[in-house]
Amino acid sequence: MKKTLKTIFCCQSCGYQTPKWMGKCPDCGEWQTFVEEIQTAKPSQGAMRSYSSSQTKPVPIDSIELEDEDRILTGISEFDRVLGGGLVPGTLVLIGGDPGIGKSTLMLQALHGLAEQGHKVLYVSGEESIRQIRMRSKRLSTVSPELLVVSEIDLESILMMVESGQPDVLVIDSIQTMFSPDLTSAPGSVTQVRESTVRLMLMAKKSGTPIFLVGHVTKDGAIAGPRLLEHMVDTVLYFEGDRNHVFRILRAVKNRFGSTNEIGVFEMNEKGLSEVSNPSAAFLSERPATAPGSVVTASMEGTRPILVELQALASSTSFGNPRRTILGIDHNRVALLVAVMEKKLGMHLMGHDIFVNVAGGVKIDEPAVDMGIVSAVASSFLDRPIQKGTIIFGEVGLTGEVRAIGHVETRIAEAIKMGFTRCLVPHSNLKRMTEIKGIELIGIKTVSEAMEELF
Repeated sequence: MKKTLKTIFCCQSCGYQTPKWMGKCPDCGEWQTFVEEIQTAKPSQGAMRSYSSSQTKPVPIDSIELEDEDRILTGISEFDRVLGGGLVPGTLVLIGGDPGIGKSTLMLQALHGLAEQGHKVLYVSGEESIRQIRMRSKRLSTVSPELLVVSEIDLESILMMVESGQPDVLVIDSIQTMFSPDLTSAPGSVTQVRESTVRLMLMAKKSGTPIFLVGHVTKDGAIAGPRLLEHMVDTVLYFEGDRNHVFRILRAVKNRFGSTNEIGVFEMNEKGLSEVSNPSAAFLSERPATAPGSVVTASMEGTRPILVELQALASSTSFGNPRRTILGIDHNRVALLVAVMEKKLGMHLMGHDIFVNVAGGVKIDEPAVDMGIVSAVASSFLDRPIQKGTIIFGEVGLTGEVRAIGHVETRIAEAIKMGFTRCLVPHSNLKRMTEIKGIELIGIKTVSEAMEELF
């Protein structure tokens, strides 16, 4: 009898295959990730049909006609902002996030917004029954006759539903639960996730139907499955935030049809996710007015300026190695700035534990907040609060100079809107700026000048 099956071991982290079990993957270096799978030697007819394409010859690029198609708006402005202005027909969007962060809630609310505009949408859940979806939909007030729901994990059945029903938008929740009968591996394995994503991608490009894929994440915060999954889709969104905080941040890390710098801010309540149209006011709502170690700075997220509160605590320690606990900012950046303060300001911080936190659970990756970090640490070290109504931003160099930053006018306009009356900006920026009324602008060249102005 001819043998048509063979056993392989596949790494669930990167997809590396080997004929025998191994403890450590030689490709990605992960331990205990190999799972035994039975793979057919000959691809099935269904799989061959799925990879076939109607276009068999290349065409000149200038002969392709372009149609000015409007993007599909979901009705959630923060969501549309992150997508680049709405949904592009035929796009494939992958959304990842921690369990319970609100991925399914966001998808249900987005589909309801589309259904209210007359679009026919389909929500496919592999983790909930249709009764459970109905109960959640009632709580979120997302009930609409144009919103179709189904509980299914068979990929072939889902593709047949889409072909017969022809929905305008499709949501797969989640891609790790999808199962193709052509493969013998279990749902959630690398082979199944890769096969399901390829089949859905080809369907989206052929029919022009936008598809959302909800993905699980690993303990490291990355989307579960092979890295190939993020390469195949058009847009990768991460839903961030602590479940103990009310704010959620939707961030794009890949977007073929828009910017990857935009973020959307949401607030979780009993009615689901609500948009935060003014994130600066939300992040500064509980800021103590005259507390040492508290500083407000401006960070740019794409085209949007957001005012955030930086909190620092410097306390003396009796241990040989002082602690450096940093939340929301690059740890190495803070260590560099502390060294600059030691050298240029004469502050003996080596005998102090330093804790730095960005209030509200926001993550900042921008050198323009350097002066905010320096000011917060100095305020806590000296135990002297910064004058009320003061906002600070600027990049700090290794020699203690304050360098110019971008989008200064936009940051100052946001500060004026939030009621700030005094602003410390890099001197080189101040020379190139036009006169701005409503706020006192102070140009600083070095960190020493900044300390003289603040304290």
